Amino acid sequence: MTRARRQTPTVERRRVENRRRTRRPREGARPWWLRGVTAVLWTVVVVCGLAYATSLAVPLWFQVHQQRLLVVTSGSMAPTFKAGDAVVLRRITDPSQLKVGQVVSFWPVGSQSLVTHRVVELHMLPQLEADRVDPTRSVPVLDDAGEQVENPYIVTKGDANPERDPNATPLTRVRGVVLAVHQGWGWVLQWAGSARGRAVMLVPPLLSLATLEIMAVVGARRRRPPADSRPADDGRAFDDLLLD
Repeated sequence: MTRARRQTPTVERRRVENRRRTRRPREGARPWWLRGVTAVLWTVVVVCGLAYATSLAVPLWFQVHQQRLLVVTSGSMAPTFKAGDAVVLRRITDPSQLKVGQVVSFWPVGSQSLVTHRVVELHMLPQLEADRVDPTRSVPVLDDAGEQVENPYIVTKGDANPERDPNATPLTRVRGVVLAVHQGWGWVLQWAGSARGRAVMLVPPLLSLATLEIMAVVGARRRRPPADSRPADDGRAFDDLLLD
């Protein structure tokens, strides 16, 4: 009886030591700075992802509604719209859709650059072709009845220009009629469609996702218990043997 009483403190001390050795740190607890870095990285992913999605969705929305966005690059139509604005175009298929006072986008004769000016006159002019005898001369095109073939033409002028455009433009070279103006959209759309804009919207979120993945892998390895750790049941079994 006396011997069992003397061994009791030793057994209790061993139990306390085993509990201390088997106590693990609280799972899921991370330093405040690590939580802050994670929040910043996810913010970059969300913001850049939304910006890139918007740059694709806005032009697509107008295309679905049979419209087009055109970036204004000059100030010939000021103050109606200026360089850096964006105009919404609707395609026309019939001369009756054109009226004096409308703003249209067209390719001038002999040019492949779009111009957006106001219609000041509408005319029906004879269609011309090169003379077969003298190619340097232009002659009217005749139909089967011998009548001149006439096509609709527009005469245009920029609101900020003192004079009209030098040449009349056939209807076939008109791209569309301006329906609306969005101030400042042009520079944003132009930047978003450039290589630099795409890099700014795509590279940071990709790097952020890679950093988050690395942080997750490193954190999982730190929380993993050592391979040589032993369960606490061995200590309890040894204590039970001593009590017996």
